Amino acid sequence: MQVLSLAGSPSLQSRSAGLLAHAGRWLENRAVEVIRWQVRDFPAEDLLYGNFASPAVKRLAEQLAEADGLLVATPVYKASFSGALKTLLDLLPERALAGKVVLPLATGGSPAHLLALDYALKPVLGALKAQELLQGVYADDSQIAWEDQRAVLSAPLRARLDSALDQFLTSLARRPRPVQPGQLGERLASAQ
Repeated sequence: MQVLSLAGSPSLQSRSAGLLAHAGRWLENRAVEVIRWQVRDFPAEDLLYGNFASPAVKRLAEQLAEADGLLVATPVYKASFSGALKTLLDLLPERALAGKVVLPLATGGSPAHLLALDYALKPVLGALKAQELLQGVYADDSQIAWEDQRAVLSAPLRARLDSALDQFLTSLARRPRPVQPGQLGERLASAQ
């Protein structure tokens, strides 16, 4: 199984990236390959000018096409998700998330921005045709601290995130697998 993780914060060290780091380690401990991306991996000019031919955007789209699922994390600014993340998502093909399980994660300054996941980020992920868009996890800044360059999640947040990851892993496992050419006949013959 392969999952792509996408950090939507333009900051070098962000709480939303801390959520993703925990999620990535959790999945890797369960034999899931995690490919990590962040909006900082893309040339600013490509994002600013909407360069659909950007080599980095093309590479992301190719890896996303091969992945089983997507973890996407963003800070909440002005009651919405990061503009850099929105710009990047706009550069992906219309059906970039078709057949994918998606777990959105977000952080914000207060619980007041909790609904940014449902009213801002999830509609965009849905427009990219996500097969299964999970509930998501929102954390306010007080639930994440930094120690020695590593995010430390509060116990209640860690429990909520681990529960969401368990659901994500379950959804990935039941995701329909495409039949390879030539295998359909074999499968039909063995089913009789």
